[in-house]
Amino acid sequence: MKEAHFQLAIIGSGFAGSLLAMAARRLGFSVTLLERGHHPRFVIGESSTPLANLLLEEIADEFDLPEIRGFSKWGAWRREHPDIACGLKRGFTFYQHEFGRAFPRDPDAVMRRQLMVGASPNETVADTHWYRPELDHYFVRQAQALGVDYRDETAVEQVEDAAEGVRLTATRDGRTTNVTADFLIDASGPRGCLHRLLRLPEKKVEGFPTTQALFTHFAGIATLPDYFHPGQPPYPPEQAAVHHVFEGGWAWVLKFNNGLTSAGVVAIDPVAERLGLRDGESGWRRFLGEMPELAKMFGPARATLPFIWQPRVAFQSAAIAGRHWALLPSAAGVVDPLLSTGFPLTLLGVQRMARLLRNLGRPEFSTGLDDYARATTREFETTARLVGALYARLGRFEQFKDLSLLYFTAASFAETARRLGKPELAPGFLLCNHPDFGPRLQALCRLAAGDPRQAAGVRTAISGFDVAGLTDFTRDPWYPAQAADLRRNAAKVGATDAEVVAMLARCGLNIG
Repeated sequence: MKEAHFQLAIIGSGFAGSLLAMAARRLGFSVTLLERGHHPRFVIGESSTPLANLLLEEIADEFDLPEIRGFSKWGAWRREHPDIACGLKRGFTFYQHEFGRAFPRDPDAVMRRQLMVGASPNETVADTHWYRPELDHYFVRQAQALGVDYRDETAVEQVEDAAEGVRLTATRDGRTTNVTADFLIDASGPRGCLHRLLRLPEKKVEGFPTTQALFTHFAGIATLPDYFHPGQPPYPPEQAAVHHVFEGGWAWVLKFNNGLTSAGVVAIDPVAERLGLRDGESGWRRFLGEMPELAKMFGPARATLPFIWQPRVAFQSAAIAGRHWALLPSAAGVVDPLLSTGFPLTLLGVQRMARLLRNLGRPEFSTGLDDYARATTREFETTARLVGALYARLGRFEQFKDLSLLYFTAASFAETARRLGKPELAPGFLLCNHPDFGPRLQALCRLAAGDPRQAAGVRTAISGFDVAGLTDFTRDPWYPAQAADLRRNAAKVGATDAEVVAMLARCGLNIG
């Protein structure tokens, strides 16, 4: 039996665990990173957003991690890390489908069944889909290069929260190792290591339906037919997180530049049971059998990995932190990938925890840990309510589109405020702590599906925070990302036109 002591132990070497380990090493801590499996490996959760990319930049700059900053934009990624696969994401694309019915061919009808919200004006500064097998592996190697003690194929079997820290018992190749640490962080995902070993209570995810998921990676998927996008859309529709929504669920399609595509379906229990998603590949075929347009796209495709059925998607832990341990947001709860909220929530948690670690061993650390737990819970529950409200409107696409603008408004406002050095203007994810926007969002999410007050309420809620032209409804259903909108709305973030122009230049957009 071997024993080792570290100031910080992290369970789970996905991108979040490895990133936090790197930041902690830059702060001077001794760190061990424990991984049950080994890299490279398949993992779900692949679509980034402008706010997530900004957070990655902030963490890289604050904790002197230049080797990870290039992953924040498509152009920098392809220039600095061409050997690591990714996908080009120019925005969010939505198409409405009906079971058993082909997509309409009439251009006006087609336009009523879609929504495209741009996230970048060009490819250079665009977002990305992260091919996690290669990206996570890179992050682990970088953590090791910084001196992190990395142990893969190591199963943590027991955790004891003792007076001076934590004691972990782990096994590898039949051998037992005891590890002690001043503090322990779980980055092993929902229902992960500490949830099991500490028997943490699970909390009902309020406002969100019970759903199942089925997904894998594919090769050989056909492109969308031309009649899906008449005219000149703001970006190539498939250079995006593509959402195919239907009453009771939705399917995603994320294309990487290595010939692979991440695709899957999430559905409420009655729909999932009717389709038999639990049956894996045959459940997928039944789903395609009721979605004629998707069946055409996936007709020539083949799954490159076994299908994974997730019997329950949403999860929330009732406990976020203890005396000597804490869960990262990715382990504390998961809602649904509908709006790609997982990355920004997780990176907000990584940033907060890394900053909090500066006080490890001091009296103020305990207070900061309580604040971290409250922020994690509030942001998760706000996200769950909004995504749950969108689920209630999946069969009413006009209302779905209206409600989705709450997300896009909050995200673009928060990114702009932070890039201008004014994070206090955007308190909490989805502005959940803003005294005006936060309560309005909560109230709108509580409205029953089909309430006629919704559209007017959404437009009132977002009017003072829209910096991206989302209240220009003559653009519907295509909302491009334009620098002119940020300049026109500079006053909403307390900025001058010159300040916005300078901010855009720092982002790589020299508009003169």
